[in-house]
Formats: sequence, structure tokens, C-alpha cells
Amino acid sequence: MAGGGGEERRGGAGRGAAAAPSRDASRGPEGSAVLPPPASGPPHLCFRDKGRAPRPLSAGRSMMRALARRTSGAVGPGGAGGRWAGTGGKRRRGVSRATRPRPARPPEAEMVPGEAPPPGPGSSRGSAAAEAVAARKQRAFARRKAFSLFVKATEVPAAAQCSAGGEGVRWRCCRLAFAELSGIHRHVALQHAGDIGQQAGLADAGQQAGLTAEQAAAEANASSGPAAAGNAGGLNGQCPDISGTLPDTSHLSYDDLTSKVGEVLLYYCYCEVKDPEKLCAWQKSLCQHLHLTGKVRVASEGINGTVGGSKVATNLYIEVMLSQPLFKDILSQEDFKSSAGGAHCFPDLRVGVFKEIVPMGIDPKIVSYKETGIHLSPQEFHREVEQYLSQASQGQSDTILLDCRNFYESKIGHFQGCLAPDIRKFSYFPSYVDENLELFKDKRVLMYCTGGIRCERGSAYLRSKAACREVYQLKGGIHKYLEEFPDGFYRGKLFVFDDRYAICSNEDIISACRYCGTLWDQYKLCSSQHCRQLVLTCPSCRKKGLTACCPVCQEKELKVTSRASGQTLKEECECTRRRPRVPIEDVLQRMLDTGKD
Repeated sequence: MAGGGGEERRGGAGRGAAAAPSRDASRGPEGSAVLPPPASGPPHLCFRDKGRAPRPLSAGRSMMRALARRTSGAVGPGGAGGRWAGTGGKRRRGVSRATRPRPARPPEAEMVPGEAPPPGPGSSRGSAAAEAVAARKQRAFARRKAFSLFVKATEVPAAAQCSAGGEGVRWRCCRLAFAELSGIHRHVALQHAGDIGQQAGLADAGQQAGLTAEQAAAEANASSGPAAAGNAGGLNGQCPDISGTLPDTSHLSYDDLTSKVGEVLLYYCYCEVKDPEKLCAWQKSLCQHLHLTGKVRVASEGINGTVGGSKVATNLYIEVMLSQPLFKDILSQEDFKSSAGGAHCFPDLRVGVFKEIVPMGIDPKIVSYKETGIHLSPQEFHREVEQYLSQASQGQSDTILLDCRNFYESKIGHFQGCLAPDIRKFSYFPSYVDENLELFKDKRVLMYCTGGIRCERGSAYLRSKAACREVYQLKGGIHKYLEEFPDGFYRGKLFVFDDRYAICSNEDIISACRYCGTLWDQYKLCSSQHCRQLVLTCPSCRKKGLTACCPVCQEKELKVTSRASGQTLKEECECTRRRPRVPIEDVLQRMLDTGKD
């Protein structure tokens, strides 16, 4: 037939021949041949100009047509002049039976007898499906918006791109520089996916269950019982809104946010946090947005942080913290202690969730911050110390002035006449109280620490022992006291937990060099690789190579240097081995020593 001859001329195979698939043929998902669309015209049609010789087809195309004709008797033409397979010899030019449109029928005509009609637009099932689709779209939009804002926050203004790390640097995040948009997108997607999800208000449970953030919070409340209803789902029952919690910095230059002339903030806030992970993610995003470095601890009992940055950045940080609903009516402007410094005072930014915002080693549910001592303002504390020193000089004092800090802190600065426990960590403080409970019996205790946070838990633990008559604490700690009384009863430097190690408000030096005894109060890390203790060694001794915290470390350092070993181990050295973990105080000797400072 003409049709068969035409097909032979095109592909070299008869209409009835079963062409074997070629290795060059395109393969589909299941290994079937995929028909490429023709250069022009609708699919499944082959045109040939009248008056011209037949256009030769490649062997591959011919075999694919033959295979398609064999597998389905109602698809595709047999050639320019061929019949339509499966149509009883009738030819319909341009439209196959399989692609021919059928007249629309009402839904009832397609129903199986006894089957319920499909849900219509107004049915409950249809509305539920529409709501689910809308919720998914809303979550996707929220994530896209959060991602866009996160990337925008890392952008370096054009005027400051050279100072930000070289020409071509357009974004900075996690102390990395990016010149291409794809690079910063990849970094944010891989490293900050959790932050994006938190900012978009999507809980993990809600994402997995396909629920909205509000529905996920409602489920969490239901599983926690009626008492928890209305309190879960984020910060006071609400997820932080990105536009509200991340301040607008578009009007600020890169230099404004990254200036080395800045300050270091110290603050804490005890409050009930229902979702510490969400608060942690928000804090991390906020600090990165403002180019702040430092350390922030988040727990179910509150937040404790020390961050450094430019003056503009720290002021914005305080404003946002005070506007956060979680801290409303709890945190105030005076709760932020500041000192000269900046982002360079910390090596990086560390934000994490912990069991306690200050590591005392006691479950907050057992010893709560709500059972703290009586807070005294710097003026009231100053008067109490003045009265205490006056009575102590006469041997008539019933008060103990207690330093809650570690030994290396009180070593370079403390209040006159204080009791400074020789402990290395604050987690040893409860054991110290237990071992020296007789010392505190029927006494009035005046407690102080750097910023006040350790006194919150320390005074609560001391009160739980029911040994003291009264327990008072310095509100705002030494930081606030020195702001009002730089030449008061505090002597020496104030130790801080950053690369500065100490800040001063007066010229007093009360500590000495570890080796020669010269007055010296500037800490350095022990030079021995296995030790991370702080050491006081003056410039003269350092020039002699005396840079370790003790002779044992100094000897080990020489051996390690001579072997050129890269091994780093944290071992017990002479400094820690000879110091009792929890010292026991001599009550009588303490009374004799009081007031001599």
C-alpha cells in the first residue's frame, strides 16, 4: 500500500514490522522510547509538502514511530499517505481518536451507581482542602520572605565593600565573605535553615504535620494540659515577627554597624521561657543582623548575655530587647551594663540553649531564682559596706561580705573586708556553702558578683539552707557600683569574661606577678599547650620565658616545644592540684582578718 511504502521509504521498516529499540533512542523513566515533538505543527502529526520528494527520517525516529505504532493502535499516523491504525481504515486528518475532544458530561453521568458525588466548592471537604492549600502557600511565602530578609541583613553596602574584605565582597555572614548571590544563598540555605524556619514562625512539628504555626502550637498546648494553654507556641504564645524583631538598618552604613569604637553590654533577665529554641534562634539572627559578637545563654529560666559591637549596634540591640513582649515589664534600660569595647573583644558569636543561664549545677526547679535575697541599690549597698567595715574594725560585726565569684576574679579586685572563696568555678559554690554552713549561721550576708546574676541563684541557695538571718545582694553587681562609686570600697580591677580580661575604674593594683612578686594585674593565658589557666606574669618575667601558670606547666611546655608535638591535652597542673576543690574556712581566723584589707 501507499502508506506502507511511504513508511518504508522513511524508516526502512514496514508498517507491520516491530522495530527493536536502539541504544541511541531517548529513554523514558521506565525505559520506554520517548517521542520527540516535530519541528512544527501539533504533536503526533507529520506534514509533507505537496510536489516534493518525501523527507528522509533518521533511523532512530523511524524506529520510535514504529514502536509507538506497535504499542498503541490509536496513536500517531502511519505516514504521509497511510491509514490511522485502529480506526477501521478511516482517516481523520490532523486529529487522532485519542486526542479528539469529547463533549463534556455532567459529573452525575460519570458516577458509579451508589457512589457519593465528589465534593463541590461549597462542601466541607472542599473548604478544608482549600484551607490546607492556602496554609501551605502562606507558609511558603513566609519562608521566602524570611530567607530574603536574612540575606538582606548580611548585605554589605556598596560604599563599604572594599573595607569589608576586598573588592567584590557584597555579603558577609558568619565571618565569611561572598561575592556571588548564589554563594550567600547556598550558605544561608545550608547553615541557617533552622533560623529561617524559626523566623518564619514554623515549628518543626507543624512542618512535619503540614500544620500552620498556630495549629502546631495548639497541639502542643493540648498535649501539655489546660494549664499550658495559651502559653506555648513561642514567646508568650506568639512567634517573634521578623519585621518587628529585626530592626531596620537600611539607613545605616556598614561602618556605623562595624565600627571598632563601641562597647560591650552585659545583661540578664530571669523569666519563664516556653520555647528556648525559638528565643535562641531569634537572638542569633538579631546579633548577626547587628554584627554583634559575644556569648548568649538561653534557658527555660531566662537569658544571660554579653555582646560587643559598635555604639549604634548596641543601642539598637537594647531597643529591640526592651520591645520584645517576653521581657516587657521585666527588663529595663538600667539592667544593661556597658563598658568600652566592641565586637573585637570576642572571637565570635556563640548563642545556645542550656539548662541554666548561669552554671551553678543545681536544677532551677529545685533552687529557683524566685527565692532570691533582698536587692540593694549601689547606694544602699555602699552604706551597708561602710557600716560593716566600721563594726568589723571593732570586732563587733555580725555581717559577712561575700564575694560569689571565682578566685581568679577576686584576686585582681574585690571589696575591702570581703570573704572571697578560693573556688575555681561557680558550680562549686553550693558545695562551698554546705561545707562552711557554720560560718553563715545567724549572720547577715551581703553578696556581690560582677553583674548580679550569680547572686540571684547563689542567694536563693543560701536562703534554702535556713542558716543565715538575712541575705542581701548588690543589684547590678560591681558594674553598677563602679558607675556610681569609682573610688568607693572596691579595690583593683573588675574581671570580665572576654578578651579584655579586666576593666578598671581606679589605679589600684592589688595583685602581683606569679614569679617575681611585682604588682601586676593583667592576665594572660598559660603558654603551655595542655593548660588553659590564667596567669599573672609581668613583662620582665615574660621576657625571661616565664609564661606558664606554674613550674609544672613551664617544664611541660619546654618538653612539648623540644619534641615539636602538636598534641593538646587539658591536664591537671600544679595550680589546680594543690588548690582544694572546696576550701573550708577557719571561722575564728576569718573574724580576725576582717577589716584588715
